[in-house]
Amino acid sequence: MIENNIFFKPFKTTGGAVPFDRITKADYEPAILQGIKEQDAEVNAIADNKDEATFENTIVALDRCGSMLNRVLGVFYPMLSCNADDELLAISEKMAPLLSGHFNSITLNERLWQRVKHVHDSFDSDKHDVEDRMLMRETYDRFLRSGANLQGEERDRYRQLTKWLTELTLKFDQNALKETPRYELWLTADDLDGLPESVLDAAKQAAKDKDRGDEWLVTLDAPSYIPFMKYSTRRDLREKLYKMYNRQCTSGDYCNLDVLREIANTRLEIAQLMGCNTFADYKLQHTMAQTPANVYDMLNRLREAYLPVERREMQRLEDFASNIEGHPVSIMPWDYAYYSNKEKDSMFEINDELLRPYFELGQVTKGVFGFASRMYGLRFTPNHDAQVFHPEVEVYDVTDEDGRPVGMLYVDFFPRATKQSGAWMTSFREQYIDENGNDVRPLVTLTMNFTRPTDSKPSLLTVREVETFMHEFGHALHELLSRCKYQTLSGTNVYRDFVEVPSQFNENYVYEREFLDSFARHYQTGEPVPQSLIDKLIASSQYGAAYACVRQLGFGYIDMAWHSITEPYEGDDFSFEHDAMSSVRVFEPVEGCIMSPQFTHIFSGGYAAGYYGYKWAEVIECDAFEKFRQEGIFNRDTARSWVENVLSRGGTEAPMTLYKRFRGSDPGIEAMMRRDGITPS
Repeated sequence: MIENNIFFKPFKTTGGAVPFDRITKADYEPAILQGIKEQDAEVNAIADNKDEATFENTIVALDRCGSMLNRVLGVFYPMLSCNADDELLAISEKMAPLLSGHFNSITLNERLWQRVKHVHDSFDSDKHDVEDRMLMRETYDRFLRSGANLQGEERDRYRQLTKWLTELTLKFDQNALKETPRYELWLTADDLDGLPESVLDAAKQAAKDKDRGDEWLVTLDAPSYIPFMKYSTRRDLREKLYKMYNRQCTSGDYCNLDVLREIANTRLEIAQLMGCNTFADYKLQHTMAQTPANVYDMLNRLREAYLPVERREMQRLEDFASNIEGHPVSIMPWDYAYYSNKEKDSMFEINDELLRPYFELGQVTKGVFGFASRMYGLRFTPNHDAQVFHPEVEVYDVTDEDGRPVGMLYVDFFPRATKQSGAWMTSFREQYIDENGNDVRPLVTLTMNFTRPTDSKPSLLTVREVETFMHEFGHALHELLSRCKYQTLSGTNVYRDFVEVPSQFNENYVYEREFLDSFARHYQTGEPVPQSLIDKLIASSQYGAAYACVRQLGFGYIDMAWHSITEPYEGDDFSFEHDAMSSVRVFEPVEGCIMSPQFTHIFSGGYAAGYYGYKWAEVIECDAFEKFRQEGIFNRDTARSWVENVLSRGGTEAPMTLYKRFRGSDPGIEAMMRRDGITPS
């Protein structure tokens, strides 16, 4: 019943928190349909306005329309990623083409386009502030990039292609979500050699959860897969698990091979309708990089700098492995984590298991929040009254130094069958100033897949998981600290190759003694992490940096290859991927193994022709952190400048303009190379 559907009116809750206790899955479809209907009416009212088109009655009105649809989709999409069952997935499959058609109908509304064009052509920049100017430019560009200038058959074809692309990307995403839980590696007591207690406890708990308590279960979820590959002495089982992981979505009911080719070819046709040679040409117009040539220039410069070092790293690792095994060892992809962990331990006498007892999740959370308090004056207070979408979710009220509301933060830490793998930040509501001048604060979610607590131990994190927490928290701060007028420009609504700057910037602190000293305590004794371990952690931070960079470059080359085709591709996906990353290939291809069919970032997650952005952003954030090193990593004046010029500004100005205002100069790759030990500090 409509009167019982919570989405039909603004939430009447403290801070606008989502009333999850009053939401049922049956609410989503009627609320989406009503949201579409209401936004259609609002858009038509703007388009049919008899008054002359102005910035306020057309551009600002467009930014503010669709409040109900934003309200329901702001909850629905996060639930699809972290709490989806077959019913929710079915709703998504049904709604996706309708939503695609709806959003197309806005940008392809000829009357509306003429009003937007009129405002653009008569826009007097001197009478508007920088945010108005950016909203004007972004709105006009969005219409152009969405086919507003297309006519006749081309316009109809654009509608068909974008609808089809929405269905394809949804299918790709759902296949990946459904495929991962199907893979299980069951172990007996004879298969456990090398596995530390924490890994055994987690594997035993996973088996108990499936009523097979006399066995141990390893899955493809990161907290299970990664430590097994790192510690198991059983090369045969490492190989088996590696092939499980890297053959996902290559066969069976959830095969994505045909789907990914269709996605790439559909994107190509859309780009060529827009007058571009490739999808990368089309997509990169709206980024810092601007052109494929600039992306390849960055990838190639990093390849030339890092690849020789990576080759030396791998030769040293093979020599190390051969020495400890007593015979020549050729490192295979399922060997790298195992032998590199042993070599790192031998060089620095440190590994995840030595540090894990000092990274109890509760203490890490206090440390992460303490970082934001020390840097930005934020306070995080548990909110036990706010409704949650899963019993494990925790909610915090975030306030500034003066006690003013900054937003709400939802944290969801552990894996489950209805949750995608990986880690991410999203929002139930973004920040903006409403028509009455009220500053609407954001509702932000952090989603991770950390090592679960067991019957005998709390959740104890690896260093990499602490990095992940800090990374996603950087995205959250970008949302929480936003101070923008318009929702479409606020928070993380920035160019894709800039959005990772605040998140990757945060990771630097994991290797800073001053940060670690603030929270790292042994979960049993309460003793701080020994200074000797911190010294070893910092000393080991450059280990494998060249390998990690080259591996990441490989993903960037794969992405660019799929989105740089100039003719529809109907060939072999395995050969295509192998050729794409040939210049940075670390291991010879393994039969049947391929990344692309599970590469959700580029085929369903918004990073198409944009995966390079992680390295692009890393160059910038390393340069930014160098300023903090020079002035003090917790220097409040420097932090204030970082907030005022970057974190609070969203997409209200060009990213490089914002960054240079903070830094005073353009970034280069030198700071990143110094950080990674590629060149001397």
